Amino acid sequence: MHMSLSMLFQDARDTGLVPGETLFVAGEEVTDIFIVRSGRMHLQRHTMHGAQMVLQNAGPGAVIAEASAYSTRYHCDSVAAEESVIAGLPKERFLAALAEDPALATNWSALLARSVQAARFRAEIRTLPRVADRFAAWLGEGNTLPEKGRWQEVAAELGVTREPLYRELARRRADCGT
Repeated sequence: MHMSLSMLFQDARDTGLVPGETLFVAGEEVTDIFIVRSGRMHLQRHTMHGAQMVLQNAGPGAVIAEASAYSTRYHCDSVAAEESVIAGLPKERFLAALAEDPALATNWSALLARSVQAARFRAEIRTLPRVADRFAAWLGEGNTLPEKGRWQEVAAELGVTREPLYRELARRRADCGT
C-alpha cells in the first residue's frame, strides 16, 4: 500500500509552539522527524559574527531539517517564526516506513532533491554582492514581504542584517513615489 508523507504523519504527536520557541537545537540527538501542520518554522544557524541565517523557512506540509533523518545530531536550530503546530514521528518509524514503501521512498527522494535545489538557490542569492540584487532575486522566486514587524526574517533569509534591507525597502518606496 502506497502512503504519502502527510499520511505517514497522520497519527504523529502534535506540539504547539509560540513565536520564538525552539523545537530543537544544534547538537541535540535526532530522535524524531517533524512536519509543520500549521504556522512557520525557521531552521537557522548563527554565523561566527553573530548574524542569524535562515536555512529553511518551513510552512504547512514541510518536513523540518530533512537531512536529520540520516544524522545522529541536529546541525541547526529550529525556531517557531509564528504560532505553529508541529507533528513529530519517531525517526525509526519514519525510516522503517520508507524501507517498506518504495513509492513513499521515491516521494521522499523527490522532496530531498527539491530541498537541495532550494538550498542552492538560497546560496546563490547570498553570493550576490548587492542587497538590492538579493532582494530582487528573492522576490523573483514568488516570495512576498511579510508585515513590517517581520522584515528581519527576510534579512536573515537574504544573509544580511536588517539595516541594509530597511535601506533597500526605503529606496524602493522612494523610487515608487510612496
